[in-house]
Amino acid sequence: MKAAVIYQFGGPDELVVSDVPVPSIEDNEVLIKIEYAGIGQWDIFEREGGYDAMLGLGSKFPYILGSEGSGVVYAKGKNVKHLEVGDKVYASGFLNPKGGFYAEFVAIDSKYAVKVPESITLQEAGVISGVGLTALRGLEDELELKKDESIMVLGASGGIGHLAVQLAKNMGAKVFAIASGEDGVNLLRKLGVEDVVDGHKDDVLSAAKKIAPDGFDAALFTAGGNLANLLVQCIRPGGRIAYPNGIYPIPEKRSDVSLIGYNGEPEPEIINRLNHWITSGKLRAHIDKIFLLEEAHKAHVALNNHYLGKLCFKINA
Repeated sequence: MKAAVIYQFGGPDELVVSDVPVPSIEDNEVLIKIEYAGIGQWDIFEREGGYDAMLGLGSKFPYILGSEGSGVVYAKGKNVKHLEVGDKVYASGFLNPKGGFYAEFVAIDSKYAVKVPESITLQEAGVISGVGLTALRGLEDELELKKDESIMVLGASGGIGHLAVQLAKNMGAKVFAIASGEDGVNLLRKLGVEDVVDGHKDDVLSAAKKIAPDGFDAALFTAGGNLANLLVQCIRPGGRIAYPNGIYPIPEKRSDVSLIGYNGEPEPEIINRLNHWITSGKLRAHIDKIFLLEEAHKAHVALNNHYLGKLCFKINA
């Protein structure tokens, strides 16, 4: 099969398309013929060897990146009961031991694969799980966001952010979104967010104080830096801030506000929760650009540039 691989950790130049063996499957696994694969910000850290060093993985090369995708079940192990060959599925497999999703085929434990609901396209399904799980864990598990609470989302036009604002709205919260660029503001308005500002040019602090003069109940920061540190002051005493681990620099602490860093690893329980939201028809993924597998280098360069929502590979489609 063809896969975008690296032969050593490093920059985007290390990504090349090579012929590698199709992975074999075990009794609890499925082999998915991948049609679309999501390209995530965390793929940069993986490509550079960050996870390998941090977790002591001792990775072998050639190494296939990619932690999410969608396609068709091509084969299945004898213990797999909830999926059949030919089913359209999407899957999330962070640091999958049998190789990532930048490939024509992926072998993965079937507990991480779910049938694609009719409410989204196969293309959306290929990019929604990583950022969707991270957004959902932040809102439900870490912030424990409740109906009628106010929440500020920084980085709201990015991958995690544009799903977080949809989830928060559907949970009944009052959402204040800080987007990147005029196009980001327009995207969020199309998603039904009324209170949205451009973090690059608008007076974000004034807007925040106008919307929540007594401070926000909660915040989800998907970006760090000076603006994040300023916005910490817009949270009410006793309020909560959550951020996915990997955000740098980490927002500055405030003694009367809880600051929670968390991971968005896929687990069957939260995958099913996310799938429930997707099936409801109230959650859509925005794809900014689609690349061919042969454009893997170009795609990783694009990760460092301005884009909205998600980037995506088209593989077997």
